[in-house]
Amino acid sequence: MHVLIVQSNVNLGELWKRHLERLRARVTLVQTGAEALLALENDSFEVIVLDLVLREGSALAVADVAQYRQPNANVVFVTDTTFFSDGSIFNHSANARAFIESTTPPNDLAAIVEHYGQPNPDRAER
Repeated sequence: MHVLIVQSNVNLGELWKRHLERLRARVTLVQTGAEALLALENDSFEVIVLDLVLREGSALAVADVAQYRQPNANVVFVTDTTFFSDGSIFNHSANARAFIESTTPPNDLAAIVEHYGQPNPDRAER
């Protein structure tokens, strides 16, 4: 399973990365929207862990490009704000699979990512 983490807080991103690597995931960690778009252009991912509020760039733009370039990639949005706390993120992003707080324990985040990184026989390769 290859995971893209888009997280402006490098310490938090590294923490998540270590937990995912313990599950044998290959992890690419970037800090900006531009870096995420470049990663999506050059590699394929099963899961994208995407901070909703990036210091540089738009998380929704990253999710949109991922939907176009990698329609089978699942997006797990994380946030430390109340934006989209009503669940409307699922109306704005077709590839959103989960919406969790940034303070979610890393083991729980890793379990969520592992779940959404499993092959889904119902989705045909495009």
